[in-house]
Amino acid sequence: MREFQVRRMASERIRMEGLGIKQRLQETLKSIYFPFVAIVVSLLIGSVVILATSTTSPLTAYGHMLKGAFGNLAAFDATLIKAIPLIFTALSFSLARRSGIINLGAEGQFMMGALAATAVGVATPNLPAIVHLPATLLAGFIGGALVGLLTGVLKVRFGASELIITIMLNYIAKELISFFVNGPLMDSASSSYPQSAPMEPSARLYKFIPGMNVHTGLIIVLVFIFLYYFFLWRTTAGFDMRVVGFNPSAGAYAGMSIGRSTILALFLAGGLAGLGGCIEIIAVQGRLMMTSFIVPYGFTGIAVALLGNLNPLGVLFSGILFGGLSAGALRMEVMTRNVSSSVAVVIQALIILFIAGRQMFAIKKRYRYRKPSRKGADKTATDETADDGSPTVSATAEEGA
Repeated sequence: MREFQVRRMASERIRMEGLGIKQRLQETLKSIYFPFVAIVVSLLIGSVVILATSTTSPLTAYGHMLKGAFGNLAAFDATLIKAIPLIFTALSFSLARRSGIINLGAEGQFMMGALAATAVGVATPNLPAIVHLPATLLAGFIGGALVGLLTGVLKVRFGASELIITIMLNYIAKELISFFVNGPLMDSASSSYPQSAPMEPSARLYKFIPGMNVHTGLIIVLVFIFLYYFFLWRTTAGFDMRVVGFNPSAGAYAGMSIGRSTILALFLAGGLAGLGGCIEIIAVQGRLMMTSFIVPYGFTGIAVALLGNLNPLGVLFSGILFGGLSAGALRMEVMTRNVSSSVAVVIQALIILFIAGRQMFAIKKRYRYRKPSRKGADKTATDETADDGSPTVSATAEEGA
């Protein structure tokens, strides 16, 4: 009965908070304002870096970057391809963060998903595509999910820090990739280069829009963005995870299992990152290589999630923005000849810095303590009369106390 009452009160509070149009608009503008400022300030500082390292005008460099990202259909096509794995790792971080967990292991989970998908896609030939492709996608999800599950069990059972566990598992995943592409999965036709055999055609994802190279992974990532929203805001398990993430004590008082929510959150977060690694291999690269993970998909996904404020639509647009930065940086470097594509990495790092700085400022402001003046402390509390005739203490007296 107590659990039902607490759940009902929490649901009513969430519903009441969403009723005010003005308050809702203010929250929306606030959620847009900080990312917008972070992007603008990062671009301004990036301009200083361009001026200091080249002879090209920042406006010219950014113009080429914009054209390379959104200038035409081919540019937007390249942006979408680069955005897909980033959105998956951003969803991974967002899901865990909504549950009160900081998942820094999306990089390793991404790798293990790619490894598991490669094993199924290469080692099981002669399967029909209707069986082979779903099995490969499932293997990618499970590969990343098992890494997340291991993290969750160690955290819940032994109280280990998920930060340390996930970072160490990233290194382990990298070494496992090196072992398999130099050993069991190494392509026998290319004995001098550490890479797997090509993925079977029945396990590949292909383009589906005429005139564009974007693959059906775009449809899959859009489906999982919707599932991310539906699970967290429309299911009991998602509600429990959000409550536990917001206030573990309240969740435990309501009868929610903190350990179960933690393990489920890390399992699903790992699966999302692993699915992103799977799709990157079977749709873009075609085989597993040591150079498959030069781009830090996992850590860049953290920036995408933070910029998107852990919101489904925010993560989508933030992923497209970061994909555009990566795609446009290549054109900027080619067309200017003296502006390095690393400027895009600098801009991404600055965005993370300013978003994180906003969060740090909010925490400091929340716990800021103002020492009361002597005059206010010595002031006698003023009694007021409530509706039922009982005396109450004014807010000023409470602050003085």
